[in-house]
Amino acid sequence: MDLKIALAGNPNSGKTTLFNALTGSNQFVGNWPGVTVEKKEGKLKKHDGVIVTDLPGIYSLSPYTLEEVVARNYLIGERPDVILNIVDGTNLERNLYLTTQLTELGIPVIMAINMMDVVKKSGDKINIAELSRELGVKIVEISALKGEGIMEAAEAAIDAAKNAKTVPQHTFSGAVEHALAHIEEAAVHNMPEEQQRWYAIKIFERDDKVLEQIKLNGGVLAHIEEDIKAAEKELDDDAESIITNERYVYIASILKACYKKKNVGKLSTSDKIDRVVTNRWLGLPIFAAVMFLVYYISMVSVGTAATDWMNDGVFGDGWHLFGIGSSTYSEAADTYGDSDQIIKGFVAKYGDKNISAAIDTKSENYDEAVAKSALEQLVSETPSNASVTYQTENEETLEATDHPNTTKTDLKNAVAAYLNTNYKESYGAPDTSTYGVWVPGIPVLVGNGLEAAGAADWLSGLINDGIVAGVGAVLGFVPQMLVLFLLLAFLEACGYMSRIAFVLDRVFRKFGLSGKSFIPMLIGVGCGVPGVMASRTIENERDRRMTIMTTTFIPCGAKVPFIAMIAGALFGGSAIVSTSAYFIGMAAIVISGIILKKTKMFSGEPAPFVMELPAYHWPTVKNVLRSMWERGWSFIKKAGTIILLSTIVVWFTTYFGFVDGTFRMLAEDEINSSILAAIGGAIAWIFKPLGWGTWEAAVASITGLVAKENIVGTMGILYGASGNVYATLGSVFTGISAYSFLVFNLLCAPCFAAIGAIKHEMNSAKWTWFAIAYQCGFAYVIALMINQFGGMFTGNVNVVGLIFAFAFLAGMIYMLVRPYKEATKLTAKVKVK
Repeated sequence: MDLKIALAGNPNSGKTTLFNALTGSNQFVGNWPGVTVEKKEGKLKKHDGVIVTDLPGIYSLSPYTLEEVVARNYLIGERPDVILNIVDGTNLERNLYLTTQLTELGIPVIMAINMMDVVKKSGDKINIAELSRELGVKIVEISALKGEGIMEAAEAAIDAAKNAKTVPQHTFSGAVEHALAHIEEAAVHNMPEEQQRWYAIKIFERDDKVLEQIKLNGGVLAHIEEDIKAAEKELDDDAESIITNERYVYIASILKACYKKKNVGKLSTSDKIDRVVTNRWLGLPIFAAVMFLVYYISMVSVGTAATDWMNDGVFGDGWHLFGIGSSTYSEAADTYGDSDQIIKGFVAKYGDKNISAAIDTKSENYDEAVAKSALEQLVSETPSNASVTYQTENEETLEATDHPNTTKTDLKNAVAAYLNTNYKESYGAPDTSTYGVWVPGIPVLVGNGLEAAGAADWLSGLINDGIVAGVGAVLGFVPQMLVLFLLLAFLEACGYMSRIAFVLDRVFRKFGLSGKSFIPMLIGVGCGVPGVMASRTIENERDRRMTIMTTTFIPCGAKVPFIAMIAGALFGGSAIVSTSAYFIGMAAIVISGIILKKTKMFSGEPAPFVMELPAYHWPTVKNVLRSMWERGWSFIKKAGTIILLSTIVVWFTTYFGFVDGTFRMLAEDEINSSILAAIGGAIAWIFKPLGWGTWEAAVASITGLVAKENIVGTMGILYGASGNVYATLGSVFTGISAYSFLVFNLLCAPCFAAIGAIKHEMNSAKWTWFAIAYQCGFAYVIALMINQFGGMFTGNVNVVGLIFAFAFLAGMIYMLVRPYKEATKLTAKVKVK
């Protein structure tokens, strides 16, 4: 049988970092049976037959949270061979509270004191030998972050599992020990000797789950209750508080002898930083500035450069390998200018209809030889002193620029560009592949392969226009996502995100939620599914349901490509627009919290929030990259499965339809007769008040329910056929309607997977449908107001829509300022007294 090592420790003690270091890539991630708490197991590196289980981070073995229940059930039910207890050396008192309970389980315990490098750096001293003697366990010094001492700790655990036995050294006061002895004799004497003390303590604490498990008869319970009450009377406290207090008294006595702090009463470096970043007035502005910087780096600077390479190179025409030849090509492109526009300018002024017809590249009768002859004629007939003005259009902003005084020499260069390249395909630009080392993009390679294989039109369309265009449009944003995940992983690993939960607790509490609600939302930045699942840590049922309903307002990783597409196509890649998506999600949560708390379903005080703030530290590159890759790989896998299937469906319904009573594949100019156009046309009117009532935008939003990345994939198929997707979007949306489209799809119901998680956590079809209806309704109202109020500044006013927008705004303001019913009732009672 495999030897089982259980990793147990407080949150932020470095337990997961140690687990990753011990197991590497040999990990198995799932859920604990019957619950949604994540279960991690892995094989110990360089050891056969040793399984390491990473238990949820807990503060005690009392059944207050789901994590504590899961960890305790595993330890007392599965009984691993040894417990490797990870303790934060910078916060010994809090961490040893769990240790005192673990030593009572009758399972061998090895303590790994983590962050010893930080302890030594601060000048503090821990007497390891004395601490080991006091606790009765072997202690190993480690630094999980630097990988120091980790294998020694694992080896010690293996040795303890085979040879050692942990006996608790701590005894409680006489009255408690007297009661525990009676409980062991009366209730648990049939159990294995090493387990009797832990069960006796839990019975003394009146632990409901233990009492339910052992099923004592009424007589025994009554006898035990007398002993417990006698101890409570003598010590003047309730049983659970007595045990808690005596544990801390014991821990304090140990630390007095074993732990010497150098700077007693002085602020640590972490404390000094926290005085700024958790400041009542500076905390939120600093958070806003940090998040703006994160989105600026990932969406505008580093992320955009990488994404442009993916979209224009890997999933475009191709790219110059290591930039070889790119500068030469740029010079040639500048020389040629916008050849097609130059030629059109001279044809309009000096040519005739025959030349215009000959160079019409969109004509079915286009012939390159005829066009070549016509252009040579145009050059010969143009006066030597001729000049024209031609226009170019910015693909992203669609702004037109005049180029006056274009000479006959420029015309000759433009014609030369045509003669030396395939003008029909590249519109007068030089042939990129003839400059330097050129790597063709995936669409080019796939297209050439299909053409060489003589593939049918429908197959070529499915593969290149459907799968490659759709999935490629999504994968093209992977670099931006990886940069974003990298930065978020750094903020989490260094300890800053824990501070944000603390800062936002003060804000959330005023609006009906606790800081605990931020944890699911923080996790939801990566993916909404685990974010929704994380709501299980909230004890209050009302708060938990409200958190589930609002968690997906925070933009998850799947929404990043969509945000980047809208920001890039309509707002020049603005970091402000990208960052605003995050803060709109936060604002939606706050507004929803205020409004919902004032309804009967969600009224009541928010749950208390207690959180350990770990010391700031520099995370290792390895751990940050691992976190980034886990999130990124999850997204890539989704692109290869769900999104792949979705793009096939979208392509088929886009390029097939009924024309003159015949079902067939459609040409690009017939897409309005497609199946998808018919479906989109039937629902597009719903979104017209929001400013984007086209069937293309409507179906893109609907496909987003399968996976939010599908919005990008669908747009890549629907708008990619006409050329540059960004340019096409710029002609379809205005800035206001685009922002309305962005906000609606950020706030409306999440993907099917997240909806499934909502159904599982709500455990009610009625509550699930209510959550979906609220999310979609709230998104619709906010998008409506953005479009209608924005129209007032652009002159595009719809009177009816504006009236509804003002009505919704008035209703929202009323709900925001209306006092809580509980507060009103409390005031009335005070007045009566």
